[in-house]
Amino acid sequence: MAVENLRTRLSAMMFVEFFIWGAWAVTLGTYLGRTLQFSGQQIGLIYGTTAIAAIVSPLFVGFVADRHFASEPVFSALHLAGGILLYFASEVTEFTGLYVLLLLYSLCYMPTLAVANGIGFRHLPDPDRQFPLIRVLGTIGWIVAGLVVGYLGVEDRNVPLKIAAGMSLLLAIYGLMLPHTPPKPSQGKQTIGQMLGLDAFSLLRDRSFLVLFVSSVLISIPLAFYYNFTNLFLNELGVANAAGKMTMGQMSEVLFMLLMPLLFRRMGVKWMIAVGMLAWTLRYALFAYGDVDTATIWMLYVGIVLHGICYDFFFVAGQIYANGKAPESLKNSVQAMMTLGTYGVGMFIGSLVSGRIVSSFTSPDGVKDWETDLADPGLDGAHRAAAVCVHVPRRPKQALVR
Repeated sequence: MAVENLRTRLSAMMFVEFFIWGAWAVTLGTYLGRTLQFSGQQIGLIYGTTAIAAIVSPLFVGFVADRHFASEPVFSALHLAGGILLYFASEVTEFTGLYVLLLLYSLCYMPTLAVANGIGFRHLPDPDRQFPLIRVLGTIGWIVAGLVVGYLGVEDRNVPLKIAAGMSLLLAIYGLMLPHTPPKPSQGKQTIGQMLGLDAFSLLRDRSFLVLFVSSVLISIPLAFYYNFTNLFLNELGVANAAGKMTMGQMSEVLFMLLMPLLFRRMGVKWMIAVGMLAWTLRYALFAYGDVDTATIWMLYVGIVLHGICYDFFFVAGQIYANGKAPESLKNSVQAMMTLGTYGVGMFIGSLVSGRIVSSFTSPDGVKDWETDLADPGLDGAHRAAAVCVHVPRRPKQALVR
């Protein structure tokens, strides 16, 4: 009974943790582009706030959650501050103020991802088998958030930010009820690097771990296109209830998350990660050639559904692998380091690149013939690939980002 109670508490934590992110992040690009009239570069910079926070979070988690304070009060305090900041952000409509508030919010939220994983890994008796079953509730939380926002029809308003703010305050209260997770006692005198959690980077001396870390950074660069602009892209194509349709990706994620314990035994972590990377390539090709008003609409839906394989086979498998490699005293720090590589360095580069590319491939009148762009002999390889990733079908309509 105690084990079942533990699973329920951790599952509820994951549900709300990812409900918060899913409520505001998916539709923010549409709100910024359509309602506030922000440019592609401005949208990319705002999405990049989470990446900056992810770069900083390993230092915070290593110093606070691993070394000096119990995880659950840190988790609650961060969500309390985050909820307040997110509410104020929902009331701001000019770029500088919104950027600063969302940066401060991200600095509060991003460390909680690693802390939540650390709490789960610390208390589960068999994390390799049990963690996917806990983490899947996070995906369900993201799905529910998307369905709620889509049902309310508020994708181009500030309401999702307010919903996320309220749920963040709720999680701040619930966090105090999580299992007590004290810091691990230090062994002897600590160096500055150990105090900040930088000793987690010693795992990069392991060749397999180094390959995983570098691959995680690289695959996160094109991931920024999906996170930052897919909702706006689908709305511009004329997809009804785009936020709700995008939850099909998380539904797929739930299925594959539940299958992960079996797939781990059958495929092994290396093959799972390789399949995940191939799925990313396929989904962008499908988005590039799919369209609402033609027989290729199925490509858009398949591209969304592939999110389950893309995310679970790469990111969740990587988290489990990293946990197995980490010594007991560095579990939180290693999870934070993986967050730094994926949602930090990779997504930051991707946010800057995606914002510039979306702005470059947006015409003032909203008419864009992407096939003409591809035929331009002066177009270099990077911009040619970008034209495929972010094309707007060739018919008059609103600009992708004004």
